[in-house]
Amino acid sequence: MALDSELLAKDIEAAMAANGFEPLANKAAGHDWWLAFAEGIVNHITTNAQVAVTSGSSAGTYKVT
Repeated sequence: MALDSELLAKDIEAAMAANGFEPLANKAAGHDWWLAFAEGIVNHITTNAQVAVTSGSSAGTYKVT
């Protein structure tokens, strides 16, 4: 599955709303802030994440792309 910053931002906003927060209210950060937040998460994962394959001919550690 490809990581999608826009979808992640919307999921974060929805989860916050479901828990009683108002992430897009007048004095809240707004969607652009949540999108930037999500982009930071996606960038961190794609830069640093690795997956370990522990057996078989493909055994080793691979970067998540």
